[in-house]
This record gives sequence, structure tokens and C-alpha cells, in this order.
Amino acid sequence: MDRLSNPVRPYAWGSTTAIPELLGTEPTGEPQAEVWMGAHPGDPSRVVRTAADGTAREIPLSDVIAADPEGELGAAAVAKFGPRLPFLLKLLAAGSPLSLQVHPDLAQAKEGYADEERRGVPLDAPERNYKDANHKPELICALTPFEGLCGFRPAAEAAAVLEALDVDSLKPYVDLLRARPEEAALREVLTAVLTGDPAATAATVAESAAAAERLGGPYTAYASIARHYPGDPGVIAAMLLNLVTLAPGEAMFLGAGVPHAYLSGLGVEIMANSDNVLRCGLTPKHIDVPELLRIVRFEAKDPGVLRPAPDAEGAEVYATPIDEFRLSRYVLPEGGASRDLTAPSAPQILLCTAGTPRAGDLDLKPGDAVFTAAGERAELSGPGTVFRATVAI
Repeated sequence: MDRLSNPVRPYAWGSTTAIPELLGTEPTGEPQAEVWMGAHPGDPSRVVRTAADGTAREIPLSDVIAADPEGELGAAAVAKFGPRLPFLLKLLAAGSPLSLQVHPDLAQAKEGYADEERRGVPLDAPERNYKDANHKPELICALTPFEGLCGFRPAAEAAAVLEALDVDSLKPYVDLLRARPEEAALREVLTAVLTGDPAATAATVAESAAAAERLGGPYTAYASIARHYPGDPGVIAAMLLNLVTLAPGEAMFLGAGVPHAYLSGLGVEIMANSDNVLRCGLTPKHIDVPELLRIVRFEAKDPGVLRPAPDAEGAEVYATPIDEFRLSRYVLPEGGASRDLTAPSAPQILLCTAGTPRAGDLDLKPGDAVFTAAGERAELSGPGTVFRATVAI
């Protein structure tokens, strides 16, 4: 069992206080958006290893896995997912809205990556859509009240949201949402929003934001988005989506083609190990509208707030339809029986979010995480709350 040293990502949208409060450290005044736990090549966690000369040094977890994939991940995991950790675990703290985005499914990712490789688009080019050939399903579990957008509203409901703003330039969208079949209506309106004249769109966003401020209630979220992204067409696109508030312990799963954005709050996020993102607003970054419209699934659906279900081993499991990750939570009482979390054929990361639990011979505090290789003994005891990230074999 290895204690992880984890990188902090200082993205501009990050909260300046949420992660320091969890870790019990002083805020620096700079945004701390994400803490990455895993072996992502962009910024892997580090573990301490003792060299042949007896000196201890930190090395990337990705190097540890690359040196012995089957020993670290297990033969079954390597056979199923390849010789790399198939998930990335994060603490995510949104102080302002993240970009409105979608992720491709596995077939789309493979096709898009191969196409851009054939065309010689550099991996670091701003117009590059596909950084790898993998899909990127995600799960976010709230540690504090957490607000986000997830999936399209029914067209009639989206029409009512826009109509209540009483903005003349939104009325054609309202008419489309009511006159056309749902899938076609959502596609046509999103296309029109993203391809409209920038100056006219900016004026519509400003007028809509002012109206949202006056209306208050749930419209306050759209007024806030517009303050962070004035004139951005993503503000109007956001009104087509379900506005979701998660209570601590609740989660939402974000599958392929589902437009989404995180707005505020602190949570534990887990995702397949990929960087493939197609943006559709709330960002200064490149937006490839034709490719985005090919990937988006224009279907209204309930965002499906997830609550953990107990399993036979005493865990609370967040059920998802993919195999690259499996997230569960353990709430451990003082003096309770220890839990054997040994996974014979899968790697795992354990993340403490509350209390002072013990993993093996390691004492944990909030924000601490450990990596356990496949088959390595992993015993957990309280008091505290620990999230367990692993794979489905």
C-alpha cells in the first residue's frame, strides 16, 4: 500500500478555499480546482520507493505501473483495459462554472483520434478535439451542496424557461421548441444558438441575464453564469439543460453525448482515463460546432441523481453502466470492525474525506489517498469516511 503525493491543478475556475478547508491547510489566495489521484500521464501521483542504494525517493505512479503492469494492476485488469490505470480520481472544487461540454463514446473517440492523426493535427493544437482514443464517462459525488447542468430538459420545459424571460430575440427558439419534434427542436435551437451572429448573441445573453436576475429563484444560476461568461452563447444553451443540485453524498453520472457543466461545489470525481472533450460554451477555448453536433445526443432525459446502495460487504456503491471505474463509500464508526478491502484482481485508490481512519498501517486525514496494487492486503478501520475507486472485472 502506497501513500500518494497528489498534484493540485490551479485552473482559473477553481475555488480558492474549498480544497484547503478539506485538507486543513491555509488558502494561498490562488484557485485550487482539482487534486488528481492516479497515473494520468499529464500529471501523475507520486509514491515513495527505495532505490538499490537504500535511498528513498518519490517517483510517478505511472512509472511504477509501467515497470510491472500485471503486478500492480492485476492480469485481469491488464487484459481488459490495457497496461495502465483505467481511471482517474479527483477532488474537484468549482468556484465558478466550468465549460459546457460533451464527451464521445468509445467508437467515436477511436474514429476521431484516428482521423486527426491521419490529418496530422498536433496533439497540442488548440483545434484538436481528440487527445486519445478512449471515451470519458464521469461520475461526480457531492461533498458539499453541488450545482451543475446535466442533459437536455424536455423541449416544452425548455420553451417555458426561455419564454419566462420575455426577451424578443428568444421567441424564435421558443416557437421552434414547441413546433418541432423534440429531438429536431433541441438540435435546431442549439445549432442556432452556437452559430448565430456573435454581436446579436451577446446582446441576447445580456438581456436574458438581466431578466434572469429579476426573476430570481432558479434563474439566479443563469444570471451567475452570465456574470462569469458575459455574451457567451453557452448561457442560452445552459437554459436548455436540467439544472441539478446535489446534496452531500448524492452523485450524477455523465455518459457519452450528454451535455453538462459543473457550476459550484466540492465533490469527488472519477472518470475513465481520457482527455477527450468537445466544448459548446462557457469557455474561451476552441469550439468545433460540426463535430460537437455529431457527438451530442439530442434526447431529453432525467439527470438521474444517484444515491449509494449498500452492498453485502458494507460499502455504499454508486452504480454506473461502465467498467473502467467503480466508486464506493465507507462510513466507518469509532471502534467498529475493520473492513477487508483486498481486491485480488484489481487496483484501487482509497481517499479519505472525513475523520481519521487507518488503511493498513497508514493513518489518514481528509485529502489523504493511498494506492493498493491488485492482491495487496487492504484493511480499513475508522473513524472516518473513505471513498474507494477501483474497476469492474
